[in-house]
Amino acid sequence: MCATASRKHSFTRSGTTSGSARGRSKRSRSATGVANARKRFGQHFLEAAWVAKLIGAIAPTQDQTFLEIGPGRGALTRPLAARAGRVVAIEIDRDLAALLERESIQNLRVLQSDFLDVDLRATLADERRPLRVAGNLPYNVSSPILFRLLGAADEGRFFSDATLMLQKEVADRLVARPGRKEYGALAIQVTLLADVDHLLTLPPGAFRPPPKVTSAVVRLRFRPPAVDVGDPKVFERIVRGMFLQRRKTVANALRPVADSLGRSSGELLERAQVDGTLRPEALTVHDIARLSRAVL
Repeated sequence: MCATASRKHSFTRSGTTSGSARGRSKRSRSATGVANARKRFGQHFLEAAWVAKLIGAIAPTQDQTFLEIGPGRGALTRPLAARAGRVVAIEIDRDLAALLERESIQNLRVLQSDFLDVDLRATLADERRPLRVAGNLPYNVSSPILFRLLGAADEGRFFSDATLMLQKEVADRLVARPGRKEYGALAIQVTLLADVDHLLTLPPGAFRPPPKVTSAVVRLRFRPPAVDVGDPKVFERIVRGMFLQRRKTVANALRPVADSLGRSSGELLERAQVDGTLRPEALTVHDIARLSRAVL
């Protein structure tokens, strides 16, 4: 299991590299491809014992279909496919995707693509729903992937849940509360659309080679919105707009968004009964939902 872009961790079994000089001097093209993939994507491979713990936390069953984001060498994919009814794996690296596809696992479908570019509705149209999601998300694209999953989940009807490995820093942002420095647009969207469970904390020593960061495994359980936001697109525009200027007051941070919606920030604040002298990071999901509904 590896992620969809650079600087990612990946899952593999330990002890898979040939130790003989002859093996090293006459590597196959496939092995060369894996080496190149590792160099390109900065992969760190998870020890087998931790893969087993992760499978135990996911608890797949034969009546479930999984979307795996970034299968890498397939160390998670294989036990996942052995326990689940079906696995659809999206891998950005062509060499790793080809290696996994050549294994001809009967209930595995491999797609060589960037997850962020895939038309999920079309690609997964024939799969059993709701799907479950598993993946390891790299720091530099974890937020876009998380936002995409939240938007595509359809209140749990398309994706029921997602078990994801993240840098602990990103995992902390998912559950951050108002007033904390980690609190931002991601925490607000997660609070609105999902419940979060912390499953595992992985020290650097769980990987080979060890990364410089601690990782966490979390599960997002998708559900209907926690509060009525009116138009979800308006809500998202307000959230993103204000947190681009999080050090300003709410009144000032809201002004560009309000202007683009044909409203004044003062009007929205008055109708929503929100204190414009606060910073955006002090607002709860309910506060922002009132601002969003005030636009209507």
